[in-house]
Amino acid sequence: MSRLEELIQKLCPNGVECVNGFNSIFAVSSIPVCKKYYLELKKQIAEQHRDLTIATIFSFAPNEPDAADGILDDESFDTENLDQSSRDFLEMAIDEYNRTFKTNFDTSSKGFQDYYKDLSDKLKKREVDLLIVVNMFLTGFDATTLNTLWVDKNLKMHGLIQAFSRTNRILNSVKTFGNIVCFRDLEEATNDAIALFGDKEAVGIVLLKSYEDYYYGCVDDKGREQKGYQERVAQLLAQFPLGQPIIGEQSKKDFIVLFGNILHLRNILSAFDRFAGNEILSPIDFQDYTGTYHDVYNEIKPKPGDKDSIMDDVVFEMELVKQVEVNIDYILMLVAKYHDGNCKDKEILVAIDKAIKSSLQLRSKKELIENFIATINTSTDVNADWQRFVREQREADIQALIQEEKLKPE
Repeated sequence: MSRLEELIQKLCPNGVECVNGFNSIFAVSSIPVCKKYYLELKKQIAEQHRDLTIATIFSFAPNEPDAADGILDDESFDTENLDQSSRDFLEMAIDEYNRTFKTNFDTSSKGFQDYYKDLSDKLKKREVDLLIVVNMFLTGFDATTLNTLWVDKNLKMHGLIQAFSRTNRILNSVKTFGNIVCFRDLEEATNDAIALFGDKEAVGIVLLKSYEDYYYGCVDDKGREQKGYQERVAQLLAQFPLGQPIIGEQSKKDFIVLFGNILHLRNILSAFDRFAGNEILSPIDFQDYTGTYHDVYNEIKPKPGDKDSIMDDVVFEMELVKQVEVNIDYILMLVAKYHDGNCKDKEILVAIDKAIKSSLQLRSKKELIENFIATINTSTDVNADWQRFVREQREADIQALIQEEKLKPE
């Protein structure tokens, strides 16, 4: 897989699970390289029909040798001294941004500064999925939604720490660390920088443990055994087999704690390429367990006026569940598959039901989806008819609400 394919796949993966709510910066070595990446990424995203918003920003900086301490050039808003080719390209990229967001920026001094401010705001709101930069945004910019820095440039010392720190703002239980994906060998430079700005032992604190430690387990600094993903999943399968009801308050608590730990480990392991294909739980089994997790949550979540119970100290990891939401596109893909099989494959209906139950958002649409499936016949155009069905159902619901509540239609 090329670095571009890897970048696109990780930004918006195919399949059921897609990490929601995050974006990234891609730091490259020069303006000419930035231009090549921007054009190629735009091309591949269009060919693959991905819904990703990409932007770029750069300004003039003199070509000086790298400083000994790796300090990145001060952020400059100088576009006047860009060569004509670079300025024309920047103008083109800003025009594409303007068409996307209905804005009106350009490469003039004020227009470029306004573009920088607006881009910064949209990056923080996650309206931009990927920003390609040379030096800009690598120092001083903070956004809690930024969880990955892609690096195709040499960094060292102060500049490396500054750039890597763009990803270290903790947001919630899903984002407890940042991802750094290097297309160059920066391991020695990283260790040197951490040792200089921290101490020799700081690497173990700053960087995640190894894949093996999370997957197979390890002994922590205090001598305590920490179970790994493999052992916890084996415990889940043995203690709470699929299809068997979870009976009793203590059993439900044990399930919530165990599956919450598995969600935490999956969240960390997903940062490692090696985890793909080693999840143990198939996507459908993971959906089943997630659906059970939702059921137990709805059953025992605290209600106003409830007395103290054994569940009071249990933390429900709903943020970790939400980040692997099944979306409606996946459901429609299954519906189309059911349609193509002349509506006879009942296993697909079971898969649809399980997928809906595993999603907090889609549970509220369960009746709507099931009613749509009931209308399917050989002449159905799944995507077009779904959109029409939703519009008609919404209008019917609005009219019913108007009548029930005696509201004015307007």
